[in-house]
Amino acid sequence: MIDIDLAELRTWFGFGVAGNFAGHLEQAGEAVDFVNVASEGAAPKGIFPWYAPGYESFLGEFPLSHDQILLPDSTDGPLNLQIEPEVGLACHVKWNGDTVAALEPFALGAFNDCSIRRPGAPKISHKKNWGPASKGVAKKFFDISDLTPDGPTATLRLVSFLHDAEGQIHEYGVDSPLLGYSYYGEVLLDWIVERLAHQKGAPDTPLEDVGALMVASGRPEKVLIGIGATRYTDLGESTYLKPGDDAIVRVYDTASDAVSELRQTVSHR
Repeated sequence: MIDIDLAELRTWFGFGVAGNFAGHLEQAGEAVDFVNVASEGAAPKGIFPWYAPGYESFLGEFPLSHDQILLPDSTDGPLNLQIEPEVGLACHVKWNGDTVAALEPFALGAFNDCSIRRPGAPKISHKKNWGPASKGVAKKFFDISDLTPDGPTATLRLVSFLHDAEGQIHEYGVDSPLLGYSYYGEVLLDWIVERLAHQKGAPDTPLEDVGALMVASGRPEKVLIGIGATRYTDLGESTYLKPGDDAIVRVYDTASDAVSELRQTVSHR
Protein backbone atom coordinates (compact mmCIF):
# COMPACT_ATOMS: atom_id res chain seq x y z
CA MET A 1 0.00 0.00 0.00
CA ILE A 2 1.13 3.58 -0.57
CA ASP A 3 0.05 6.77 1.21
CA ILE A 4 -1.97 9.30 -0.78
CA ASP A 5 -0.95 12.72 0.50
CA LEU A 6 -3.41 15.56 -0.07
CA ALA A 7 -0.63 18.15 -0.24
CA GLU A 8 0.97 16.25 -3.12
CA LEU A 9 -2.38 15.70 -4.81
CA ARG A 10 -2.72 19.47 -5.15
CA THR A 11 -0.08 19.26 -7.90
CA TRP A 12 -1.81 16.44 -9.79
CA PHE A 13 -4.40 16.93 -12.52
CA GLY A 14 -7.76 15.22 -11.97
CA PHE A 15 -10.19 13.92 -14.58
CA GLY A 16 -12.76 11.18 -15.03
CA VAL A 17 -14.13 8.72 -17.56
CA ALA A 18 -17.84 8.92 -18.42
CA GLY A 19 -19.91 5.87 -19.29
CA ASN A 20 -17.38 3.13 -18.51
CA PHE A 21 -19.77 0.81 -16.68
CA ALA A 22 -22.84 -0.46 -18.50
CA GLY A 23 -26.06 1.14 -17.29
CA HIS A 24 -24.64 3.79 -14.95
CA LEU A 25 -25.42 6.83 -17.10
CA GLU A 26 -29.01 5.69 -17.52
CA GLN A 27 -29.40 5.21 -13.76
CA ALA A 28 -27.90 8.64 -13.09
CA GLY A 29 -30.29 10.26 -15.58
CA GLU A 30 -27.38 11.49 -17.69
CA ALA A 31 -27.54 9.34 -20.81
CA VAL A 32 -29.55 12.09 -22.56
CA ASP A 33 -26.58 14.46 -22.11
CA PHE A 34 -24.58 12.33 -24.54
CA VAL A 35 -27.10 12.17 -27.37
CA ASN A 36 -24.67 14.09 -29.62
CA VAL A 37 -21.58 12.10 -28.57
CA ALA A 38 -20.55 9.23 -30.83
CA SER A 39 -18.77 6.21 -29.35
CA GLU A 40 -17.89 2.79 -30.71
CA GLY A 41 -19.32 -0.37 -29.22
CA ALA A 42 -18.70 -0.61 -25.46
CA ALA A 43 -16.30 2.36 -25.44
CA PRO A 44 -16.85 5.05 -22.77
CA LYS A 45 -18.48 8.32 -23.85
CA GLY A 46 -15.54 10.59 -23.10
CA ILE A 47 -13.37 12.19 -20.44
CA PHE A 48 -14.07 15.21 -18.26
CA PRO A 49 -11.99 17.39 -15.88
CA TRP A 50 -12.69 17.83 -12.18
CA TYR A 51 -9.43 19.50 -11.04
CA ALA A 52 -6.96 21.63 -12.99
CA PRO A 53 -4.26 22.95 -10.62
CA GLY A 54 -3.55 26.64 -11.09
CA TYR A 55 -6.44 27.14 -13.48
CA GLU A 56 -8.44 30.35 -13.03
CA SER A 57 -11.93 28.90 -12.76
CA PHE A 58 -13.88 26.66 -10.42
CA LEU A 59 -11.74 23.79 -11.75
CA GLY A 60 -8.75 25.37 -10.01
CA GLU A 61 -10.35 24.73 -6.60
CA PHE A 62 -8.81 21.68 -4.88
CA PRO A 63 -11.76 19.31 -4.28
CA LEU A 64 -10.29 16.23 -2.58
CA SER A 65 -10.71 15.06 1.00
CA HIS A 66 -10.02 11.84 2.88
CA ASP A 67 -12.89 12.12 5.32
CA GLN A 68 -15.67 14.52 4.35
CA ILE A 69 -17.96 15.81 1.63
CA LEU A 70 -19.00 19.43 2.10
CA LEU A 71 -22.41 20.38 0.79
CA PRO A 72 -22.41 23.26 -1.68
CA ASP A 73 -24.45 26.38 -1.16
CA SER A 74 -27.90 25.88 -2.67
CA THR A 75 -28.45 28.62 -5.21
CA ASP A 76 -30.15 26.87 -8.12
CA GLY A 77 -32.48 24.21 -6.78
CA PRO A 78 -32.23 21.10 -4.59
CA LEU A 79 -28.85 19.64 -3.68
CA ASN A 80 -29.20 16.23 -5.28
CA LEU A 81 -25.81 14.74 -4.38
CA GLN A 82 -25.02 11.13 -5.19
CA ILE A 83 -22.08 8.95 -4.28
CA GLU A 84 -20.13 7.93 -7.38
CA PRO A 85 -18.26 4.75 -6.35
CA GLU A 86 -15.17 4.53 -8.53
CA VAL A 87 -11.63 3.28 -8.80
CA GLY A 88 -9.11 6.11 -8.72
CA LEU A 89 -6.10 5.34 -10.90
CA ALA A 90 -2.82 7.17 -10.19
CA CYS A 91 -0.58 7.55 -13.24
CA HIS A 92 2.71 9.12 -14.24
CA VAL A 93 2.32 11.26 -17.37
CA LYS A 94 4.81 11.06 -20.23
CA TRP A 95 4.74 14.17 -22.41
CA ASN A 96 5.80 14.72 -26.01
CA GLY A 97 5.70 18.50 -26.27
CA ASP A 98 2.12 19.51 -25.50
CA THR A 99 0.77 16.02 -26.14
CA VAL A 100 0.36 13.22 -23.62
CA ALA A 101 2.34 10.33 -25.08
CA ALA A 102 1.62 7.74 -22.39
CA LEU A 103 0.05 7.14 -18.99
CA GLU A 104 1.91 4.80 -16.65
CA PRO A 105 -0.21 3.52 -13.73
CA PHE A 106 1.46 3.03 -10.36
CA ALA A 107 -1.39 2.78 -7.83
CA LEU A 108 -5.15 2.52 -7.48
CA GLY A 109 -7.73 2.85 -4.74
CA ALA A 110 -11.20 3.94 -3.67
CA PHE A 111 -12.53 7.20 -5.06
CA ASN A 112 -15.89 8.96 -4.60
CA ASP A 113 -16.51 11.12 -7.65
CA CYS A 114 -19.45 12.71 -5.84
CA SER A 115 -21.81 14.52 -8.21
CA ILE A 116 -24.64 17.03 -8.15
CA ARG A 117 -27.47 16.00 -10.44
CA ARG A 118 -28.04 19.22 -12.35
CA PRO A 119 -30.27 18.63 -15.38
CA GLY A 120 -29.22 20.89 -18.22
CA ALA A 121 -25.71 21.60 -16.90
CA PRO A 122 -23.62 22.61 -19.93
CA LYS A 123 -20.63 20.40 -19.06
CA ILE A 124 -20.00 17.37 -16.84
CA SER A 125 -17.45 19.38 -14.87
CA HIS A 126 -20.24 21.70 -13.66
CA LYS A 127 -21.59 18.75 -11.65
CA LYS A 128 -18.24 17.70 -10.21
CA ASN A 129 -16.32 20.46 -8.41
CA TRP A 130 -18.10 22.94 -6.14
CA GLY A 131 -15.08 23.72 -3.96
CA PRO A 132 -13.17 22.09 -1.08
CA ALA A 133 -14.16 18.52 -0.14
CA SER A 134 -16.30 17.94 -3.22
CA LYS A 135 -14.77 14.47 -3.64
CA GLY A 136 -13.48 11.63 -1.49
CA VAL A 137 -10.24 9.72 -1.96
CA ALA A 138 -8.76 6.88 0.10
CA LYS A 139 -5.75 7.59 2.33
CA LYS A 140 -3.97 4.50 1.00
CA PHE A 141 -3.88 2.99 -2.48
CA PHE A 142 -2.83 -0.44 -3.67
CA ASP A 143 0.74 -0.27 -5.05
CA ILE A 144 -0.09 -1.75 -8.45
CA SER A 145 1.15 -1.04 -11.97
CA ASP A 146 0.03 -4.26 -13.68
CA LEU A 147 -3.57 -3.96 -14.92
CA THR A 148 -3.58 -7.09 -17.08
CA PRO A 149 -6.65 -9.34 -16.78
CA ASP A 150 -4.72 -12.07 -14.96
CA GLY A 151 -2.62 -9.64 -12.90
CA PRO A 152 -2.97 -8.46 -9.29
CA THR A 153 -6.19 -6.50 -9.90
CA ALA A 154 -8.06 -9.62 -11.08
CA THR A 155 -9.25 -10.32 -7.52
CA LEU A 156 -10.12 -6.71 -6.62
CA ARG A 157 -13.71 -5.49 -6.25
CA LEU A 158 -15.39 -2.14 -5.68
CA VAL A 159 -18.26 -1.66 -3.23
CA SER A 160 -20.07 1.28 -1.65
CA PHE A 161 -22.47 1.85 1.24
CA LEU A 162 -24.57 4.63 2.68
CA HIS A 163 -24.51 4.91 6.48
CA ASP A 164 -27.42 7.28 6.98
CA ALA A 165 -28.02 9.80 9.73
CA GLU A 166 -30.47 7.41 11.39
CA GLY A 167 -27.73 4.79 11.81
CA GLN A 168 -28.92 2.44 9.05
CA ILE A 169 -26.43 0.92 6.60
CA HIS A 170 -27.48 0.39 2.97
CA GLU A 171 -25.69 -1.02 -0.06
CA TYR A 172 -25.47 1.96 -2.44
CA GLY A 173 -23.49 0.61 -5.39
CA VAL A 174 -23.52 -2.90 -6.81
CA ASP A 175 -20.51 -4.87 -5.52
CA SER A 176 -18.48 -5.19 -8.75
CA PRO A 177 -15.19 -6.64 -10.00
CA LEU A 178 -12.68 -4.17 -11.42
CA LEU A 179 -12.57 -6.35 -14.51
CA GLY A 180 -16.26 -5.53 -14.97
CA TYR A 181 -15.41 -2.11 -16.39
CA SER A 182 -16.18 -1.82 -20.11
CA TYR A 183 -12.65 -0.56 -20.75
CA TYR A 184 -9.84 -1.49 -18.38
CA GLY A 185 -6.07 -1.93 -18.37
CA GLU A 186 -4.07 -1.04 -21.46
CA VAL A 187 -7.22 -0.75 -23.58
CA LEU A 188 -8.50 1.98 -21.26
CA LEU A 189 -5.15 3.77 -21.00
CA ASP A 190 -4.64 3.79 -24.77
CA TRP A 191 -8.19 5.09 -25.25
CA ILE A 192 -7.61 7.90 -22.71
CA VAL A 193 -4.36 8.95 -24.39
CA GLU A 194 -6.22 9.11 -27.70
CA ARG A 195 -9.02 11.17 -26.13
CA LEU A 196 -6.53 13.59 -24.54
CA ALA A 197 -5.14 14.22 -28.01
CA HIS A 198 -8.39 14.40 -29.99
CA GLN A 199 -11.37 15.19 -27.74
CA LYS A 200 -11.99 18.89 -28.30
CA GLY A 201 -15.50 19.27 -26.94
CA ALA A 202 -18.35 21.18 -28.56
CA PRO A 203 -21.20 23.46 -27.43
CA ASP A 204 -23.76 20.68 -27.99
CA THR A 205 -21.92 18.06 -25.90
CA PRO A 206 -21.02 17.88 -22.17
CA LEU A 207 -17.35 17.23 -22.99
CA GLU A 208 -14.31 19.54 -22.91
CA ASP A 209 -10.74 19.65 -24.23
CA VAL A 210 -9.08 17.94 -21.27
CA GLY A 211 -5.71 17.73 -23.01
CA ALA A 212 -5.60 21.51 -23.45
CA LEU A 213 -6.54 22.00 -19.79
CA MET A 214 -3.62 19.79 -18.77
CA VAL A 215 -1.26 21.91 -20.84
CA ALA A 216 -2.71 25.09 -19.30
CA SER A 217 -2.06 23.55 -15.86
CA GLY A 218 1.65 23.32 -16.62
CA ARG A 219 1.83 19.77 -18.03
CA PRO A 220 1.54 17.97 -14.66
CA GLU A 221 3.65 14.87 -14.13
CA LYS A 222 0.92 12.91 -12.33
CA VAL A 223 -2.83 12.47 -12.73
CA LEU A 224 -5.64 10.92 -10.72
CA ILE A 225 -8.22 9.36 -13.01
CA GLY A 226 -11.67 8.29 -11.88
CA ILE A 227 -12.17 5.43 -14.31
CA GLY A 228 -15.96 5.31 -13.99
CA ALA A 229 -18.78 4.68 -11.55
CA THR A 230 -20.41 1.28 -11.12
CA ARG A 231 -24.13 0.56 -11.24
CA TYR A 232 -26.31 1.64 -8.34
CA THR A 233 -28.55 -0.56 -6.24
CA ASP A 234 -32.22 0.43 -6.36
CA LEU A 235 -31.66 2.46 -3.19
CA GLY A 236 -28.53 4.13 -4.54
CA GLU A 237 -30.28 5.11 -7.75
CA SER A 238 -33.07 6.89 -5.89
CA THR A 239 -31.35 8.21 -2.73
CA TYR A 240 -29.42 11.47 -2.41
CA LEU A 241 -27.01 12.38 0.39
CA LYS A 242 -28.29 14.30 3.40
CA PRO A 243 -26.42 16.12 6.18
CA GLY A 244 -25.14 13.54 8.67
CA ASP A 245 -24.84 10.70 6.15
CA ASP A 246 -21.58 8.77 5.71
CA ALA A 247 -20.54 7.74 2.21
CA ILE A 248 -18.39 4.59 2.19
CA VAL A 249 -16.45 3.48 -0.91
CA ARG A 250 -14.01 0.57 -0.71
CA VAL A 251 -11.73 -1.38 -3.03
CA TYR A 252 -11.02 -4.79 -1.53
CA ASP A 253 -9.20 -7.99 -2.46
CA THR A 254 -11.21 -11.23 -2.52
CA ALA A 255 -7.93 -13.16 -2.26
CA SER A 256 -7.48 -11.92 1.32
CA ASP A 257 -9.61 -11.69 4.45
CA ALA A 258 -10.62 -8.13 3.46
CA VAL A 259 -14.21 -9.22 2.77
CA SER A 260 -14.85 -10.16 6.40
CA GLU A 261 -12.95 -7.07 7.56
CA LEU A 262 -15.13 -4.91 5.32
CA ARG A 263 -18.36 -6.36 6.68
CA GLN A 264 -17.16 -5.96 10.25
CA THR A 265 -16.06 -2.39 9.71
CA VAL A 266 -19.32 -1.38 8.04
CA SER A 267 -21.62 -3.23 10.44
CA HIS A 268 -20.00 -1.83 13.57
CA ARG A 269 -19.80 1.86 12.70
